Amino acid sequence: MPPHLSPTRTTAALRTSARISVDLLLVLVMTAVALWIVGRMWSVVWPLVVALLLTTLTWPIAAFLRRRGWAPALAASVVTVLFLLVAAGIAALIAVPVASQSGQLTDGVVDGIQKVREWASGPPLNIGDDQITGAFDTAVARIQDSLGSAVTTVVTGVSTVFNGVVTAVLALFLMFFFLKDGPRFLPWLKGQLPGRLSVDVPVVMARSWDTLGSFVRSQAFVGLLDAVFIGLGLWIVGVPLVLPLAVLTFVSAFVPIVGALFAGFVAVLIALVSNGLTDALIVLAIIVAVQQLEGNVFQPMIQSRGLGLHAAVVLLAVTLGGSLAGVVGSLLAVPVAALIAVFWNYLREQLADPSPEPEAQPAAPS
Repeated sequence: MPPHLSPTRTTAALRTSARISVDLLLVLVMTAVALWIVGRMWSVVWPLVVALLLTTLTWPIAAFLRRRGWAPALAASVVTVLFLLVAAGIAALIAVPVASQSGQLTDGVVDGIQKVREWASGPPLNIGDDQITGAFDTAVARIQDSLGSAVTTVVTGVSTVFNGVVTAVLALFLMFFFLKDGPRFLPWLKGQLPGRLSVDVPVVMARSWDTLGSFVRSQAFVGLLDAVFIGLGLWIVGVPLVLPLAVLTFVSAFVPIVGALFAGFVAVLIALVSNGLTDALIVLAIIVAVQQLEGNVFQPMIQSRGLGLHAAVVLLAVTLGGSLAGVVGSLLAVPVAALIAVFWNYLREQLADPSPEPEAQPAAPS
């Protein structure tokens, strides 16, 4: 006969489950409230986040200058100006080649559409010109009908660009102040917090800063390697816009997994439009080979101490971040996951039982 359930143990288990459920519910409610507050303050939070990411990327240069005896304000000013010059140079490297080769790309797109039309009119599809023309007319009619929404979209786009400019300006000012006064922040914070918080919060923030800096700098170096190797391959194949595509590869490296797929898709598409199917397949093979080299060689070497996140966790974090907040969510997903891991590891350290003292071994008889 199966053993009878103990009423006492069953009641205790139910009470424990109920208590844990209530605790988890409170944690979820507090998390939702915190996210709601962050959303309401996003116009301030987003420039702050961008400034922190830029500061982790540029801090080694500022720290080097400060060790050489430069005043904090002077070092921060020089690094900020250098960053602006580099950003302007990158923008020029993208805009000038694209503008100079825009006509060639337009002709390639037209030729590609014509090839697709010829292919569709032949076997096995056998789509006639009348059907293609009818589909084209329908598409034009829909565009005309949606003219009002198109105007709304343009207005929204102008507003987005304006907000982006404001965010960039605020982020630059904040980056300057972080570079100038950053080392004084934790000592000041320690003096403002009471009791145990004056110890725990600075430790967690220091570890978070180290983790964030490791992530940004390692991603920048990996992105640079990807840009060099993929750009070299595109140049050998003869694909146009090699320099803008290499810069896009570097920038996309800051969005793990998704960024590499996007940059690769753009490179293959331009190769297909400008050079044909054979070169597009060659470019695809080059990108896959470089990405495999990055995942199996570059990142394990560069991120030897890493973030402590499994590849599956990274993929899920990027997917969840993208579904919740689009491109911004994809960009911040991995750093946020890494910071959560830092907090969780510190919490485990504080809640873990102290390791028992090793027992003294009796002396061997002489």
